[in-house]
Amino acid sequence: MTVGELIERLGGELIRGDAGMDVFCVGSADGADQSVLTFGDTAAGAELAVRRGAGAAVVPEGYAPTAWNGWTAVIAAKQPRLWFAQAAKLLEDPLVVSGIHATALVAASAKLGYEVSIGPGAAIGEEVTIGDRTRVEAGVVLGERVQIGEHCRIHPRAVIYPFAKIGNRVVVHAGAVLGADGFGYVRDRETGAYTQFPQQGTLVIEDDVEIGANTTIDRGALAETRIRRGTKIDNLVHIGHNCDIGEDVVIASLTGISGSSTVGKGAILAGQVGIGDHAHVGPGVILGGQAGVLSGKTVDTTGTVLWGTPAKPLREYLRELATLSRLARRKKD
Repeated sequence: MTVGELIERLGGELIRGDAGMDVFCVGSADGADQSVLTFGDTAAGAELAVRRGAGAAVVPEGYAPTAWNGWTAVIAAKQPRLWFAQAAKLLEDPLVVSGIHATALVAASAKLGYEVSIGPGAAIGEEVTIGDRTRVEAGVVLGERVQIGEHCRIHPRAVIYPFAKIGNRVVVHAGAVLGADGFGYVRDRETGAYTQFPQQGTLVIEDDVEIGANTTIDRGALAETRIRRGTKIDNLVHIGHNCDIGEDVVIASLTGISGSSTVGKGAILAGQVGIGDHAHVGPGVILGGQAGVLSGKTVDTTGTVLWGTPAKPLREYLRELATLSRLARRKKD
């Protein structure tokens, strides 16, 4: 694509160079040639991006290059990193439509959209529906009546249990298991034996969600588990039954969310966060690494970083650590 075409699609302003410059891929400023688009989202990063040999560089609005190599097309944008990421999507080579591999098992009752690709050894169950231009990779298993929308990509060996519903433009990475039974049991007080509480609900994944490798999300017990639009989930995350995860939530690796908990829109959960059952994390809450929310508790402090177990504002947490440290030193003395 030309720089002019990218600006037409993404906005921004050309402040140096030629709008007709062709770029074919994105990359870092170091070692870039004239086929590459790069970026700088700070003054120092922008200066580096403009001085090197890239074909184009996106920089913050208001930045004025102190030097220019004479050919790099310089684009000013409000959010250079976001502009760069969106441009990268536009410059990606489209996935090749490969059709249905000879070793795939596809039920006769399955309904496949236009230009669907199904890889080697995939198993597609009865009454599954798959939307246009969705790609199902090798070894994927889709249980009966699974619904998958358009322009999705299901990476190798993912397993989606029966009746799960997946929206459009969803990415499921390798080894993810979606819609398994939740961990719910009833204990006999006389014998101590456990009987599974019914796990017969559904799992709904809305549009534009990304689910990392080896992540597991359980279906609802009697109702549904829902992951709302735009949420991004890292590798090795577990989300229990009946959870409701809001829009545009970010969940980092090794986080565990127990059943019947909710996470509000725009919340950020760092690595190894633990959330008990029936807990509620409000919109915009930020839980730092290894923070814990106890069962039944609610945290609702928009934009405040919480740390520790039970999770509390970072400044309070650090103050308590300092107090403990002083007490320990006094006892030692």
